[in-house]
Amino acid sequence: MIDIDYIYHSCFAVRNGECMIVYDYWRDPSGLLHDLLRQWEGRPVYFIVSHFHEDHFNPEVVDLCQGHSEWHLLPSYDTVRRRRIDKTLPLAVLRFDQEVVTPHFRLKVYRSTDVGVSSVVELADGTTLYHAGDNNNWYFPEEQTHEDASRVKVSRDEMEKLFLSILRDIRRDYPHLDHAFFPVDPRLGQEMLRGPMQLQKAINIGQLHPMHYTLPLQ
Repeated sequence: MIDIDYIYHSCFAVRNGECMIVYDYWRDPSGLLHDLLRQWEGRPVYFIVSHFHEDHFNPEVVDLCQGHSEWHLLPSYDTVRRRRIDKTLPLAVLRFDQEVVTPHFRLKVYRSTDVGVSSVVELADGTTLYHAGDNNNWYFPEEQTHEDASRVKVSRDEMEKLFLSILRDIRRDYPHLDHAFFPVDPRLGQEMLRGPMQLQKAINIGQLHPMHYTLPLQ
């Protein structure tokens, strides 16, 4: 039995009675995450950071982990480098094809079509959680003029091939995932569901949790 709380943007808090996992904390506009953390004092918390982008990383997680011996940071390699995190602080630095084993779960690291990583957590009871970070089929419509479309350095076909190859890597290890936290990004226009549908076609997904669709707070 697990509890999943959506916090904001790509951040979720997952609790199973043994530990809490916090993915890609950026902002906490409702205060829910901090309420949960106060309730979780003295118990294990793992902050997983998929990549260094501002909307996936809040430097507060560093302070939180330094102030609590039971709270642990699991950042991607690019987050450590770009955010200048002391390499002695993380429980582990996440890199492609790495496997991290903690007393509460096993974590397998996969590639992303953007910077950083995506990952699968397998809890002690076998429940599996996939957090994509920014891994998605960034298949912007050809007429798209949004500045984010211009940042994609490969063709749409190359992007799609890369994305599908990552899905094959995940499927090889996990043909079924109980929970998938995955971008549903309105900047992709009519193609915003292309990646999520390809994910569900490639892998048996128990429950899909959309993310990365919020507008920045002013």
